Amino acid sequence: MKNESGFPRLLERFFTQRLIAQRQVSTHTIASYRDTFRLLLQFVEKQSGKPPFRLALTDLDPPLIGAFLDGLEKDRGNGARSRNLRLTAIRSFYRYAAYEEPAQSGLIQRVLAMPAKRYEKKLVGFLIRPEIEAILDAPDLDTWTGRRDRTFLLVAVQTGLRLSEMTSLCREDVVLGTGAHVRCMGKGEKSAALP
Repeated sequence: MKNESGFPRLLERFFTQRLIAQRQVSTHTIASYRDTFRLLLQFVEKQSGKPPFRLALTDLDPPLIGAFLDGLEKDRGNGARSRNLRLTAIRSFYRYAAYEEPAQSGLIQRVLAMPAKRYEKKLVGFLIRPEIEAILDAPDLDTWTGRRDRTFLLVAVQTGLRLSEMTSLCREDVVLGTGAHVRCMGKGEKSAALP
C-alpha cells in the first residue's frame, strides 16, 4: 500500500508550522513532544518492523498507542504523570491531524478519546516559619559559597520562583534601591517583576 497519508511530512509540519510558527510554544514543550515521538517511533519500529519514514497515520492506531503508553510504565518505569504527558503530546498531534487529514477522522477520534490514567495527586506542602529559618541558617556565612547559597534560598523563599526561573536569573535581573525587585521570565514566557 502506498503511503498516502504522508505521516513523516505531517509530523514535520506539526512541529514546524503548528508548534513553532502558530502556537509559539516554549522550547521545553517542543523538546518534550520531540522526545515523546522519538520514543513512540522507536516503539513502533520495534513492534512492526516499519521504519518511521514508511509509516502511515493509520499505522498508529489506539491499540498500538495504548501498548506504547503501557510500555512506558512497565519497561521504562514511568509514572502515571509521565504517561499522561506523553499522551498529551500525542493528542495534540492528532488534533492537528484532524484538520490536515479529514479522511482519517474516525481513527483520530478514537485516539483523542483515549483516557488519561488516574493517579493520586499529592497536596503541596508549605514550610512554616521555623522550618524556613532553619533552612536559611544552614549555609556557612563565613564562606563565599555559604553567603551565595543563603542569598539564593532567601530569594526563592521571598519570591516563590520556580527552580528553572531561579537558575535563569542574571545580575541584570536584580534591581536594588527604592522599589527593589527581581525581574524574571516565568512560565509561558510571561515577564514578572517581584519585590
